[in-house]
Amino acid sequence: MQRKVLSTIEEVKIYSDPYRMQILNMYNKQGRPSTVKEIADLMGEVPAKVHYHVKKLESIGLLSMVSTREINGIIAKYYEPFKGEIHLRHEDEENSPLKQVFRSEAMKLLNEMYEQSRRRFMKQAEHGEDMFGQISDMALYGTREEMEQLFKAITKLCEPYAEKGKRGEQQAFQLFVTVSEQMEDAPSAGSDDVEPQGKGERKSRSGSQDSGHAGTRSAASAKRKR
Repeated sequence: MQRKVLSTIEEVKIYSDPYRMQILNMYNKQGRPSTVKEIADLMGEVPAKVHYHVKKLESIGLLSMVSTREINGIIAKYYEPFKGEIHLRHEDEENSPLKQVFRSEAMKLLNEMYEQSRRRFMKQAEHGEDMFGQISDMALYGTREEMEQLFKAITKLCEPYAEKGKRGEQQAFQLFVTVSEQMEDAPSAGSDDVEPQGKGERKSRSGSQDSGHAGTRSAASAKRKR
């Protein structure tokens, strides 16, 4: 499994932009390398606008140009999205101002991921003829290490469906998974009670893209500082 670490505030800002998340989702939905024009047409946008954001995503390695082809005298560039785990990690001193800004930007990203997942599910719940989407909310009991292993097992189970891409009559679905420690009062977005994984680290796992809806393709978890 590939792994990419975003360790600066600028990298997190580039990744967390909602419009860029839509672009990444469109590339994932395609299931093949695509040009900026193809993505712009799917989004109903001007290619020049999409191209600006594609270059931003390329600068942090979340999009990569994999091939070129001449079409009517114009060189078409084909990009594909990064597939793997994306880690957010800042290693400045715990109480440094930059660390606090990094934490704030990371929380904005998590909020956006949750909100887009909620919108996708509610859209299907409200308009879908066949209510396929399922939701589960249950209490689990075990050690922190056991819960980490459970999350990894769920991710591993999904890999064959996420990596092969859409084929034939297959449909695209979205899975958003979180495992969190129960707390009486959830900390606010800027609270110091929220401690990322490891040394200032949060992780998001790339997954499949839902059918026709914009949104992030990641599942994320945030740990609370003991």
